[in-house]
Amino acid sequence: MFLDGAPKSRVDRGFTLIELMVSIAIGMVVLASVATTFTSQTRAYSAQEQINQMEQNLRGALDIMTREIKMAGYKPNGGTVTGVVSYSSSSLTIQADIDGNGTLLASGTGSDTANEQIAYVYDSVNKKITRQVGSGTAATLAENISAFTFTYYQSSGATLATSASNIRRIKIALTGITAKPDPGYSSNGGYRTVDLSAIVTPINLGL
Repeated sequence: MFLDGAPKSRVDRGFTLIELMVSIAIGMVVLASVATTFTSQTRAYSAQEQINQMEQNLRGALDIMTREIKMAGYKPNGGTVTGVVSYSSSSLTIQADIDGNGTLLASGTGSDTANEQIAYVYDSVNKKITRQVGSGTAATLAENISAFTFTYYQSSGATLATSASNIRRIKIALTGITAKPDPGYSSNGGYRTVDLSAIVTPINLGL
């Protein structure tokens, strides 16, 4: 209906205080949900990355030791090479005449000394395995190792070896631990672990 020939003016109203508070509350709920999801996914990704790094660390160390220990006692042309120089549950020193010249090269002479004499030692204090070439400085082979053992067997496989000369098989067992705890994992203080093992038969031992 028109008054005085002019249309009635229409007043636009904004949000009421209650509507505004409800909108803000809904927005905060949505933001909180998004933030929670993002945080959860970030933690899961970080935990999985830690596990992947731990497994790669273990497999890499086990692969190196397996390949090198298989060569223990290798001496194609005879000579004074001792397959197993010394051994214990947490350390092992092996020799192999890689260049086949009948003798072992001294540390720092020649290009193939890296495989002539190798010592593996478990450092339980720092949770790492070290690898020493000849009389050189021991280098870290693997970190974040919570357990590491060598077990030695005679040729029958059933009897533990009692001396270096009758060792025919060597079992390597190691347990890796993540570098950081996983807040979503309640056991073991949040640290996840993985066990790996391998049995190596150096075919040159006893020859």
